[in-house]
Amino acid sequence: MLCGKISFAQQVVPAWGGGADQRDLSFGFTFQYVSNDYKIIKNPNWQAPYPDPVTGQTLVGPLASITSKSSPGLAVGFISRYSLTEHLEVRSTPLLVFSDRSLMFGYYSANANPSSEVTKDGFLERQVQTTMVEVPLTLKLKSDRLGNFRMYVMGGLKYSAAISTKKAERDLSPEDKLIKNASHFASYEAGIGCDIYFEFFKFSPELRISNSLGNIIVPDDTPYSRPIDKLFLHSLRFSFYFE
Repeated sequence: MLCGKISFAQQVVPAWGGGADQRDLSFGFTFQYVSNDYKIIKNPNWQAPYPDPVTGQTLVGPLASITSKSSPGLAVGFISRYSLTEHLEVRSTPLLVFSDRSLMFGYYSANANPSSEVTKDGFLERQVQTTMVEVPLTLKLKSDRLGNFRMYVMGGLKYSAAISTKKAERDLSPEDKLIKNASHFASYEAGIGCDIYFEFFKFSPELRISNSLGNIIVPDDTPYSRPIDKLFLHSLRFSFYFE
């Protein structure tokens, strides 16, 4: 009788996590580390020199490469979740995102671009500095709970809109202007994570990727926008959720 009682007690999982899974609707907050980079599709004549619009002479020499490096950022937001079944829930996580995006232009020589920002190796970095509001809508598919732990996968769509961005100024020369991105666009997301249950809250670390669904570059007649046909934003995120 004693052995049977002990075995039964070991199967009972305490309803920790602040009771989040015991309610259909619950809330929380999140902190996220963001790493952004671009997928670049170049125009067929992307290496062609850029002529001065007034004199017609070469203003910026021929390009050797266009690449994108990862740029770090930070996001904070709130969580709203609604449980559809024991293993499936729908989530919305409005976020405020502070992040940069970076493009690297390589030239055959440092003298190919008159900008003082060109390094001795012939590279020039152009950043797109922006603050975004994002509204994702995702589905979260959860495994069975094993004690105070369970795994999950998620996927969905996200709408992004810029609320602050550093725009190119009209009085700047073409070689000093910045690259313009779309002020709003949609993305798809997918990720994997786990729920860890503590006595008063549920903690969920998560790794997520997202990619913009369409071209986000704004066509502009500058030495940095003309060589690019399309830009797609790729984002990698490591998140902490508290519910």
